[in-house]
Amino acid sequence: MKTITINGQSRDTAAADIAALVAELGFANGTVLIEHNSIALRPAEWTDHALQTGDRVELLRLAAGG
Repeated sequence: MKTITINGQSRDTAAADIAALVAELGFANGTVLIEHNSIALRPAEWTDHALQTGDRVELLRLAAGG
C-alpha cells in the first residue's frame, strides 16, 4: 500500500499505476481527466505513470448535461 493525495485528500491505494487507480476508484475509461504530479495525462499514458507514496493526483469527472 502507498499513500497518495487525490483532489487534496490523502488516500491509501494498492494501485500500481494511474490506470489501476482509475479502475480501483470505479471509473470507466473516458469518464475522467487525470493530472499526475502536475502533468496532464491522456488515457493512453495512464499505464506509463507508476504511483509512488506522496504522489498527487487531480481527478476530474466528466459529466454530460444540458
